[in-house]
Amino acid sequence: MLPVLTPAEMGEADRRAIASGTPEAALIERAGTAVAWAVRVSLGGTYGRRAVVVCGKGNNGADGHVAARKLRAWGVGVDEFSLAGGIDRSQFERSLARADVAVDAMFGTGFRGTLDGDPAWIASMLADDPCLVVAVDIPSGVDGTTGFDHGISVDADVTVCFAALKPGLLFEPGRLRAGVVDVVDIGIPVTSNTHVFERDDVFMLAGQLRPPENHKWSSGLMVIGGSTGMIGAPMMTSHAAARCGAGMVVCGLPGHDAAARASGTEVVVRALPATDDGVLIEAAADAILEGAERFRAIAIGPGLGRDARTQRAVQRVVAEAPNQLVVDADGLNALAADPSALERRRAAGLPPAVLTPHEGEYERLAGLRLEPGYDRLEAARSLAERTGAVVLLKGPGTVVADPVGGECMINTTDIPALATAGTGDVLTGMIGGLLAAGVGARAGGNVRPEWAAAAGAWLHGTAARLAGTGDSLVASDLIAALPRTLSVLAGASEEE
Repeated sequence: MLPVLTPAEMGEADRRAIASGTPEAALIERAGTAVAWAVRVSLGGTYGRRAVVVCGKGNNGADGHVAARKLRAWGVGVDEFSLAGGIDRSQFERSLARADVAVDAMFGTGFRGTLDGDPAWIASMLADDPCLVVAVDIPSGVDGTTGFDHGISVDADVTVCFAALKPGLLFEPGRLRAGVVDVVDIGIPVTSNTHVFERDDVFMLAGQLRPPENHKWSSGLMVIGGSTGMIGAPMMTSHAAARCGAGMVVCGLPGHDAAARASGTEVVVRALPATDDGVLIEAAADAILEGAERFRAIAIGPGLGRDARTQRAVQRVVAEAPNQLVVDADGLNALAADPSALERRRAAGLPPAVLTPHEGEYERLAGLRLEPGYDRLEAARSLAERTGAVVLLKGPGTVVADPVGGECMINTTDIPALATAGTGDVLTGMIGGLLAAGVGARAGGNVRPEWAAAAGAWLHGTAARLAGTGDSLVASDLIAALPRTLSVLAGASEEE
């Protein structure tokens, strides 16, 4: 896993490195040299090349000055500008017109607010010019904690990041603005409780979903969902789970009619107590909890609707089911109506539930509005701590937060094509299948459902990429792409 440091944490790491004997000047020299080298590599050489370097007042600007000096020593023609003395705009325009690369060393990860004056003008000039742009640590104008920009920011082709990734490089629009991110070790020791989940991490957990000694009930999953017109949601959840490690999937649907219409595949369908018009009633909780010990995990919520009787059934299952548990969609709305179910689950010592809200569901669960530019890490951590549940906050840069130690994992495989109906139901099934396969239980011998959630998010985004459907992706494409995705994970199709 790749470590991630907030700007505040990075500042502390800087101070510790200096206090332990590394001079600040040495760190700046290393950082500036790394930037210069990235420019050189990006240009493919130095002969006949020209660069524009724009430096701010702080350490970010100091890094830029070192980069300019190094580039000159390597034969690059460099025009250097400093915000402190004011920018001669005519001269800058002339320099930019003949430059092969521009180095943005105006502001670092601690920047807050909005670019204005010369910095805003420079950002707009860089946006209109075809030359390569290399940013120092983060594109100027992007908030290092949230990735948000309050108006204009620098749009970089390459960002040279020091010591560890910053959240602002992983959340939109900062992720888009950063281009290719190169993390460079400049001699600052890094410890972090936030990481980016990578392929090797997923392979360690999910490289073998069905060990030789398993039988189908070793990894049983019950899926609970559906209401009138919404039977497709839990069925997609079920089929995704079957592709992701669940050996036996039983899908509980409201009433005999719904169960009869959904039968006929490898998913076993079970009718649950419901009204004549397909609404799950509270008595369904008894049917679910009776015999629940046969299943390793339960996934509940897709397509259930918001009837109060259904919500009471969900609340009982959440509070009492001894299984690994993933809750999505209308299951989350039921918990928003009565969050005490999660407190009862925690008090009973049951495994932490996995909650998978998008922003709207998060707001209902947390009882607050997420303002533009909110801190996604803090949002996920605070809800996890409050509920005692693992929180998977969906969105560009999905965050998975552990309720106990505040550990967070960030997934970066998502693509915009996932913003379509049903993809969340598929993710629920994937996480449910991984939980049923024991993925969360394999992490250090402890029950760690957050690992299954993070692995599911990584596979979900990777399946979207491998589906080959681009922006026309629909949820069923993800399920179809799962065998290929798991083959790539295992190394069978590395070229893909």
